[in-house]
Amino acid sequence: MSRVSVGTKRLLLGRPFRSDTSGDSPLRKRIALPVFASDALSSVAYAPEEIFLILSLAGMSALVFTPWVGLAVAGVMVVVIACYRQNVRAYPSGDGDYEVATVNLGPNAGLGVGAALLIDYVLTVAVSISAAAANIGSAIPFVYSNEVVFAVIAIVLLTAINLRGIRESRAMFAIPVYAFMAAMTALVVWGLFQVDVLDRDLRAESADFELVTPDGVAVAGLALAFVVAKSFASGCAALTGVEAIHNGVPAFRSPRARNAATTLVMLGVVSISFLLGLIVLANKLGVQIAEDPAAQLIGAPEDYHQKTMIAQLADPVFAGLPVAFYVIMTITTLILVLAANTAFNGFPVLASVLARDKYLPRQLATRGDRLAFSNGIVLLAIAAIVLVVAFDAQVTVLIQLYIVGVFVAFTLSQLGMVRHWTRRLETEEAPAVRRRVQRARAVNAVGFVLTSGVLVIVMSTKFFAGAYIAVLAMLAVFGVMKLIKRHYESVARELEDSSWEVVLPSRTHCVVLVSKLHLPTLRALAYARATRPDTIEALTVNIETAETRVLVREWERRRISVPLKVVESPYREINRPVVDYVKRLRDQSPRDVVIVYIPEYVVGHWWEQLLHNQSALRLKTRLLYERGVMVTSVPWQLSSSDGRAEQARDEPIIGRWGAPEDR
Repeated sequence: MSRVSVGTKRLLLGRPFRSDTSGDSPLRKRIALPVFASDALSSVAYAPEEIFLILSLAGMSALVFTPWVGLAVAGVMVVVIACYRQNVRAYPSGDGDYEVATVNLGPNAGLGVGAALLIDYVLTVAVSISAAAANIGSAIPFVYSNEVVFAVIAIVLLTAINLRGIRESRAMFAIPVYAFMAAMTALVVWGLFQVDVLDRDLRAESADFELVTPDGVAVAGLALAFVVAKSFASGCAALTGVEAIHNGVPAFRSPRARNAATTLVMLGVVSISFLLGLIVLANKLGVQIAEDPAAQLIGAPEDYHQKTMIAQLADPVFAGLPVAFYVIMTITTLILVLAANTAFNGFPVLASVLARDKYLPRQLATRGDRLAFSNGIVLLAIAAIVLVVAFDAQVTVLIQLYIVGVFVAFTLSQLGMVRHWTRRLETEEAPAVRRRVQRARAVNAVGFVLTSGVLVIVMSTKFFAGAYIAVLAMLAVFGVMKLIKRHYESVARELEDSSWEVVLPSRTHCVVLVSKLHLPTLRALAYARATRPDTIEALTVNIETAETRVLVREWERRRISVPLKVVESPYREINRPVVDYVKRLRDQSPRDVVIVYIPEYVVGHWWEQLLHNQSALRLKTRLLYERGVMVTSVPWQLSSSDGRAEQARDEPIIGRWGAPEDR
């Protein structure tokens, strides 16, 4: 790598870290909550809005179901948190649902969880950043007009930050999360206080519009039930991120499992309070969110820009303090960006675990200069940008794909925990312990039934709306990981074949490739002779007869002792004549080893690589497929490379070894 490249890398990523500096200090609960809960907390910025939006498909009368849908989502969250309190105690290693499913249900189930979570992490970035763009766009019209650009830039910045490795105290992450909690508390409490205690007539900007169905036809019966179920499925996006605390158990202070379980309860209380509080306040202020505002909101201006629910609530609640509106929208945007950042922590770690188990390329298990899993970070960023651009940064569309993966993981994890407790009961004899295990199994059994039921609702209501894309992606990732695992196992069996006997070659035959007689050729000749082979010869391909004659004459004039062989190439190819010649050597003496020396230039600039070495690279690649043939590259550092000064000291030696008869 050139000095310019190294300098640029250091400027962007910083200096490398030693491997022994990778440890993080254990976290207290008050710090662990914001560090691991930003994803789950941020979902209240869009989950209530999605409930209102889906119910709008059935008209204004359907909004009466919003509190009940919110309560149903809250009920599911209570059960899931109770289940994950069991998970963190039984499996505190940090491998999360992947470990639970693999240990109790087998590798295929674990792989299914891994595939689901990988897709879920990608969607977490896409949804969170798109929601951040929508929220800041509600305050800044310029961003609203360029949401995709804003989202892509935000992902690129997050990628750069994570590639540098976030070494600062994790307490820094607590500030924006607690600021968001304070902002949401102020919004809900002050809004309800004004409406219920001060009896003020607060109205959202959309409250005076008439909400109709997209086609103007009333929705009732089974169609209404379907819309309500779909709104419940969208609202369950509020559960995303709950599993992050299970994955982060090793980061807690001792007793780790108990502290993680307590943090889960804290997360549940805060998330449910915000979810229900925002829904109640939105109903009191008459907030209306439409999938197609132009068609569904009668009375709205032609240039009406539908703002997010948070924006529609903050504007009237803090009408007397306009700066508070911008503060809340900024904090909401920041918490959504932090939620995306949790995926930049979770995806590379999960990918490294899967790579460790040989389900993904091993490069994903390697840490970069800054001790971050750089390859996983870049892969996540590329996938998220593709989704954001493909779906135009529309949160509603991305939500259709989002929660499939997380509920697949929830369901398999709870089934695995039921199996875990059942196995414990088979060996446990103490009555008190058995009762405790039976209670734990009952909790996880309820969790399995509930999460699988939600998964069925999600699939039945969202499959053709976009969930099928997530399903196909998970199946594709699952299949690719199975193939990678099979490949690694096949290679391992091949390399560990105990029946293979090491037989030394009878003789060593060296072939030095020559294009012209210059210093790189002389160095290759010197190095080949230094290995003391049984036979050695130089080989050139006759492409241009005149040039070949000049080379032969110069070779003879300098009386180089290594014989020069000329092979014909009537079709002006280089690779085929050389490969055919080497094959003939092997056919004549199958037990001999042939070593081919190829002079190569070492360049200092990327563009120089395009001008040199192309023939050598192609020939080397072709020769690597020949059995009994070794390929040795002999480097020659050009003046643009860093090694030129050291090479200058070797040139006299090259001259003496390459043409001893000239002395």
